[in-house]
Amino acid sequence: MIFMIQAISLYIQHHCQLSISDTVLVGVSGGPDSLCLMDVLYQLGYPLIIAHLNHGLRAESDEEARQVERFAQDLGLAFVSTKVDVKHYADRHALSIEEAARVLRYQFLFDQAERHHVQAVAVGHTADDQIETVVMHLLRGCGLAGLKGMVPRTLPNAWSQRIPLVRPLLATWREQVLAYCSERGLQPVYDRSNLDTTYFRNRLRHELIPYLETFNPAARKVLWRMAQVLAGDAAVLDQVVTDAWNICRAMEGDGLVALSMDKFNRQPLGIQRHLLRRAIAHLRPGLRNIDFDDIERAIGFLSQPSTTKQIDLVAGLRLSLEEGLICLASWEADLPTAHWPQMSREDLLHLDVPGEVTLNAGWSLRAEPIEEASSVLAQALDNTDPLRAWIAADDLPTPLLVRTRLPGDRFRPLGMAGHTLKLADLMVNLKIPQRARDRWPLVCTAQEIVWLPGYCLNHLFRLTTQTRRAVYLRLERHQSAS
Repeated sequence: MIFMIQAISLYIQHHCQLSISDTVLVGVSGGPDSLCLMDVLYQLGYPLIIAHLNHGLRAESDEEARQVERFAQDLGLAFVSTKVDVKHYADRHALSIEEAARVLRYQFLFDQAERHHVQAVAVGHTADDQIETVVMHLLRGCGLAGLKGMVPRTLPNAWSQRIPLVRPLLATWREQVLAYCSERGLQPVYDRSNLDTTYFRNRLRHELIPYLETFNPAARKVLWRMAQVLAGDAAVLDQVVTDAWNICRAMEGDGLVALSMDKFNRQPLGIQRHLLRRAIAHLRPGLRNIDFDDIERAIGFLSQPSTTKQIDLVAGLRLSLEEGLICLASWEADLPTAHWPQMSREDLLHLDVPGEVTLNAGWSLRAEPIEEASSVLAQALDNTDPLRAWIAADDLPTPLLVRTRLPGDRFRPLGMAGHTLKLADLMVNLKIPQRARDRWPLVCTAQEIVWLPGYCLNHLFRLTTQTRRAVYLRLERHQSAS
């Protein structure tokens, strides 16, 4: 027993990174694994809070909660507990009973961890649990992230950006746990549902893994070592993906992640898949086992977008393309528009010459008079910057007006000899994002749209050799707002 405690102590130091002086919240179901974990951490001298979630799934659940409380009291440890309705939660969120119980358990543990300001949440997963996890992922289909299994310390995790989830028994086998409980005189609570092979994990534990051992008696240890090796490989890959993520990430917001399309397309296909997985995990941190088919559907969409430039991807997330960005967002998200010039629909701004008007998120429109149009004619004719324009001002009424589009608006694009198009059709043709069109600023006179900033100049307001005076228009965003 002393050797086992020492081995776990070393594992904690090397892999879990716990401070002996700071409190650890331990999830204790009352079973042998969590009871062993509680007692070992107590023997090692860690300050502990014991947390138990009563799932209410069995008649004996209430008595088991009282038993765990007695375990904590016998050691003089703080105890917190609550009871939840797992079946109701499972029905409401379309989850299996197993998954609903898992989600509620971790929500409870991390809620308590935040409340009590602990250094970590510890759970009693053993080496046997690791094997079951790896085999389960293998059968469901997974990549390296699934085959590495669980890790001894996870931060950030699906429940906290600050408090790690640690698994101090991940290198300890179940038979060692049972021997420890017996030697210490601990009387675990045994959940009879763990014998029910209608549950997938129980079938792995009681049927498949013993069957694998008929081929190789050391199958469990071989699988455990494989997970260890692959965890090291996954850490290397994760750093590569993190570097690519930092390169490709263009924007993050409430319910939104946007990647630079150009930078994303430069990544190898394998890294692209991992970037998409990371974006999904960022927005749906509790989502497990992201399906390979969903990722491949996303890759296919990005290579051959639909006419709507948008698809329903997974877990209430939409994938869309907008002006050089790959956007993954929840359907209810209010997608940001700060990277475009926008203004309130109700505003009618007056742009003096010289003068400036302020738009949203640091954008502004500026007008400067040019007394000799001939001095900028060549510059205007060679202009490739869509954020600036030179317009003829010989008969230009001032101030100019800045407004959003109105029903029936028409426009005379430069180069079309004065022919008009519906502004709505032109915006579609120019691929201005749909959600940005209604609030896009237009520089106008009372009768004409003079300039569609970022895109087109009105043909009637172009500079010619006969133009005497001009106005220089500049759309810009202040650097501090970027």
